[in-house]
Amino acid sequence: MNYAEIKNVDIANGPGVRVSLFVSGCTHHCKGCFNEMTWDFDYGKPYTQETIDYLLKLLEPNYIKGLTFLGGEPMDPRNQGEVLNTVRQIKEHYPSKDIWLFTGYLFDRDVLGQMADTLPHTRELVSLLDVIVDGPFILEKKNLNLRFRGSENQRIIDVQRTLTSGSIVLWEEK
Repeated sequence: MNYAEIKNVDIANGPGVRVSLFVSGCTHHCKGCFNEMTWDFDYGKPYTQETIDYLLKLLEPNYIKGLTFLGGEPMDPRNQGEVLNTVRQIKEHYPSKDIWLFTGYLFDRDVLGQMADTLPHTRELVSLLDVIVDGPFILEKKNLNLRFRGSENQRIIDVQRTLTSGSIVLWEEK
């Protein structure tokens, strides 16, 4: 896996002050995408254990609420293994930090409905996430007044409550 960027102080992609990792590679190619350069799986720098160690260091301060994965597409089958490896290490070192993940896939239809049954990392990865912002960016539904999402079709899903209830539970800020 490659990554395009790491933001060490991000307040736009989840609540509180966060660290954000923009992975490379996306096949959705949404019209109007804000991050087109990350469509290329070879864009950016190689993602290594040193990168994860750097993320762990950035997450250390108490004022950092958590980590957000964006892209590119973190849930692409080519990226899931390294995303899972990272999430495992974050949960081990910082169990109270939350983990958000943005995906162009639909959580119920694509992630739980197809990927979880066919890909080796999906179930465990999902089980460790706190929030997923799902759905492709749709330019015609773009709304700059939305919090933590770009278009009105996208949902902010409380992953753990959704898994427990068996139906989509939207995230509510506490």
